[in-house]
Amino acid sequence: MSDGDATVNTVYFVRHGENPANLTREFSYRSVDYPLTEKGIRQAEQTAAYFAGRTVDAIYSSPLKRALQTAQIIGAATGHGVGVVEELREVNCGSLEGQTPTAVLWAIHDRIMERWDAGDHDATFPSGEDYHTLVARARDALARMVEGRDGQHIVAVTHGGIVKATMKDVCRDADLDLIRRVPTANCAITEIEVHSQGGESWATMKRWSACDHLFD
Repeated sequence: MSDGDATVNTVYFVRHGENPANLTREFSYRSVDYPLTEKGIRQAEQTAAYFAGRTVDAIYSSPLKRALQTAQIIGAATGHGVGVVEELREVNCGSLEGQTPTAVLWAIHDRIMERWDAGDHDATFPSGEDYHTLVARARDALARMVEGRDGQHIVAVTHGGIVKATMKDVCRDADLDLIRRVPTANCAITEIEVHSQGGESWATMKRWSACDHLFD
């Protein structure tokens, strides 16, 4: 493939299934790392059934247990192993992780997310990351997953925070109102097309946070 060759790949970002932190509202980036709940396993199985009837060429996952378990359930249905991509990890909320979740801590979290959405990309989680770092690793993950591919379909199991925060800059035509209005539910699927040509890459959004494959 020469530098001038154009390639197009489809990436399905899948949020992991339900895990205990979704119920306790704990911040979970690295040290807080739960597996799926029973409901989360069912959600992952329903997502696996969806992909079992479609073309899948590769599956990647965040290293966190809830994402990796979701990806492995999908892979068992499609016949694929799972590659771990560190950059798909959830937003680094720094010192918020490990603390008992309170309204005050969630207000800090939400305020930083609002500042990022408003364009203040220097806003930083206490001892965590700013938006520049987050979107850079999201782009790095995307580049790594599509490298050397053309016309392929890739499943990337990741987290709601990183997808919701970065998609407006990862995709050229992202519908900001839709992203703000529609949450990334557990096992929701966001589909994008990644175009590469002449050393440049860009993405377009095809679906945002689709849940029609989930029924419980």
